[in-house]
Formats: sequence, C-alpha cells, structure tokens
Amino acid sequence: MERTVRIFDTTLRDGEQTPGVHFTPDCKVDTAERLAAFGVAAIEAGFPVSSPGDAEAVRRVAQAVRGVEVVALARCRARDIDAAADAVAPAEHPVIHVFLATSDIHLRDKLSMTRAEAVRVIGEMVRYARNRSADVEFSAEDAARTDPIFLKQCFATAIDAGANRVNAPDTVGCMTPREYGALIGDVVRFVGPDVIVSAHCHDDMGMAVANTVAAVEAGARQVEVTVNGIGERAGNAAVEAVAVALELKGIAHTGVDLAQITDLSAHVARVSGVPVAPNRAVVSDDQVRGIIQQVAGPSAAARPH
Repeated sequence: MERTVRIFDTTLRDGEQTPGVHFTPDCKVDTAERLAAFGVAAIEAGFPVSSPGDAEAVRRVAQAVRGVEVVALARCRARDIDAAADAVAPAEHPVIHVFLATSDIHLRDKLSMTRAEAVRVIGEMVRYARNRSADVEFSAEDAARTDPIFLKQCFATAIDAGANRVNAPDTVGCMTPREYGALIGDVVRFVGPDVIVSAHCHDDMGMAVANTVAAVEAGARQVEVTVNGIGERAGNAAVEAVAVALELKGIAHTGVDLAQITDLSAHVARVSGVPVAPNRAVVSDDQVRGIIQQVAGPSAAARPH
C-alpha cells in the first residue's frame, strides 16, 4: 500500500454545526492540539466572518498549532475572504477554503444567481483569495446535484484563478458509493495530477463513510471528516471509521495515530455534549482494541485508551 490520503478534519467547523454544539476558543485550541498530535494534515478551525468570537478562535488555533495546515472557511465574498485570511495569518501553513453553491436548485433558490454569474464570481473570488494565501481550496457546494459539465467548468475556473485543491461535496448526503465514486473519478481525471481532489460526505442516508472510502478508491487525495461523525443534520463521515477502513483494507495510509482514536473520540464527545453510542463502530470499548490490533499491531492495542 503506497497511497497516502490527507485527513482534513472539520470537527471545529462543520462539526460545530451540530444542533446545540458550540466550541469556545479555549476548547478549539485544546481540540486542535489533539488533532495535530493525532496526525491530521489539515484542521478547519472555523468560519471567521460568522462572528468576532469565531474569528478570534481561529486566530488562536493558528497561533497554537504547528506542523499542520490551519484552514478557515469563506463564502465567495471579499469580506469573508479577508476575515479568513486575517484569522489564519499566524499559522505555519494557512489555507483559505472558499465555497459557492453550484447546483441549479441552490443557484436559483438560495443565491438567485445564474450559472454565468456563478462562474464569474468563482473566478474573481478565488483569485482574490489566492492573493491572500498560497493555498486555496474551492468547494462546489452541492456538487452531487450539480450538472457534471457545469461542475467541471466551475472547477476549471477555480483552478485557473489559483485554487490548488477542489472539493466535490455530497452536501445533502444523497449519493451511493457507486455514484459518488464515479463523480470523484470523473473530477480526478478532469483536473489532473497537480490538483488535490477532496471528498466531503454527509450521512443523511447512512453512507458518508462508505462514500468517502469510495472516493479515495476513485482517486481522491483528501477526505473531509469529523471526529465521531458530528455535524449538521445526520452528520459527516467519521474520521475514526474512515481512517480504520482505509488502513485495514489496504486502500491508503492516512498518517494518523490510530492508538489515539478512543481518547480523541471521548474528548470530542465530552466537549460537544454529543455522546458516543455504546455500540458505535470503531470507538466503542468492545471494538477498539481488536480493530487497533489488526491495523497498528499488538503493541498499539495494548496501550491504555
């Protein structure tokens, strides 16, 4: 197994969209340090323009953690991008994550925007973000319901404007693994090897982990996940299940320390107030030792969890 996939953890951003969940700045810093020790490649720390408090929390995370990318989310608006850039400026590896909805239903009913207007805005705002950061990711919100030809046009525009990562999220969790794998494979072939293709799956039909694994098999080099699968509605793909599946099935290395999974899971359950079910995959007490022993070896399974 030679492939490596980047773990982009969005517990502190998308995970915070779980109803009733709010992370204080101190909590975000503490959790970010744990995620960095766990070995994730990127930590999406928040959405700075949403509030002064979140901007401060992202800035503190950017100051605190090293050896990992710190990402801030921004809509395709200059004000959002400025807030994101300012917040992640202290980071060793800052990233601005710009998004715009691209499906016809979102363009019509949420943004009141035509396809042509969307392409223009993507080009202008990704270019604006690229002037503020060396690394820019563009997400086509609701990519799963976007016309495939138009989706490629949006990605081509973003790449031409300076994005070096593109994300094709299943925003409403409506795809099966076969469908999502085909979508990601098509995007991977289209953008070529110089651009990282990212997968971001929601669990509305219970397939977020399976869809994420299918995306990696189809060529995705980054997966966007949360600890315990927390997130809006039914949640996101769970980092613990994705990491174990990729390692155990020999699909790709993730770079994370699987022996830390239960401690990290327990921490996020405690600070989020969202408990872990006793029969939850991977992180429940009666499963974790056997799984870790299979993936990381007997010495790892013997460590206290």
